Amino acid sequence: MRPELERIEIPGEQHARERAWTVASAAFAERRPVNGRRRMWRPAIAVVAVVAALAAVLSPPGRAVLDEIRDAVGVEHPQPALFSLPAPGRLLVASDAGIWVVQQDGSKRLLGPYREASWSPFGRFVVAASENELAALEPDGGVRWTLARPGVRSPRWTGSETDTRIAYLGRQPRVVAGDGSGDEPLCAASVRRVAPAWRPQAQLAVALTAPSGAVYVVDLDGCLRRWTSSPTRARRLEWSSDGARLLVIGSDGLRVLDGRTGEVVARPRGADAAFHPGTHELARIETRDDTSAVVLGARTLFRGAGELRGLAWSPDGRWLLVGWPAADQWVLVRADGGRRIRAVSNVSEQFRSRSFPRVEGWCCE
Repeated sequence: MRPELERIEIPGEQHARERAWTVASAAFAERRPVNGRRRMWRPAIAVVAVVAALAAVLSPPGRAVLDEIRDAVGVEHPQPALFSLPAPGRLLVASDAGIWVVQQDGSKRLLGPYREASWSPFGRFVVAASENELAALEPDGGVRWTLARPGVRSPRWTGSETDTRIAYLGRQPRVVAGDGSGDEPLCAASVRRVAPAWRPQAQLAVALTAPSGAVYVVDLDGCLRRWTSSPTRARRLEWSSDGARLLVIGSDGLRVLDGRTGEVVARPRGADAAFHPGTHELARIETRDDTSAVVLGARTLFRGAGELRGLAWSPDGRWLLVGWPAADQWVLVRADGGRRIRAVSNVSEQFRSRSFPRVEGWCCE
């Protein structure tokens, strides 16, 4: 991990170098020319001072100081591997190698070279997408069915014990039954490349993002559009557990919409967020001055240097998983009042990935 950390630019490092050079150059330029060899050593001192300052940063001792700072990125004494999950359920993880299922005891299974995936409503199956294929899989890797379609992405599953549907994006949004039958366009809608979000407690209502950036909810029974929001720059949509609130995570910030009308009810701070299961409370990632923090309500649960990425709640709502790419760690934080923090290092290596793995979901008790 050291070579990767050495490539990280220390906050203010480049600015400090430029400032030192500017000061030394200005002093050199303002010197008074003096005849005779007795004063020739003064300009040389300025040059030597600059060289010495740069050497202090770039020499092995100087690099050692920077290494000491960089080694501080990450939770101290992390587990070298994910030995177990601290709460019931299973993780769904996307890496360069494909989609993985991680059991509570830490055992992992690679399902295949898929790009994206999500859980079925009760965690019995996984729907996964490759470039031109939609597949329903069992968590042990068994294939239930596949469907060849061009440009498949962002599959999402909803339904009851007896009736399930999968919405996905391609050349247009489409919907297919949980058994792979009846694939058809989703109400002839046109959308942006934002994953559809099924509304809880309303089996066939789904939130989509229009080409204008507006978010809208359509009921598949009669293709009735329930409401349309004002334009956003949405990247992801997420419903609260009761379907009363819709979170819009965008490049222009966060919005919480009323699930019945689409009106904005809150604009919380942060770059990413996720609803605490069973509540309307948000866990948020806030970044300021090269430091990121995980905030729940008014409480700061965790803070670290650099970028924190992705939030995944345990099904029981007691633990929150957040990614820390610069440290190649997953950090698991207690959110129910406890102060315990667990960290797992070498995350990319464990999932055979050059890029930092992405958690697609934590399901189910």
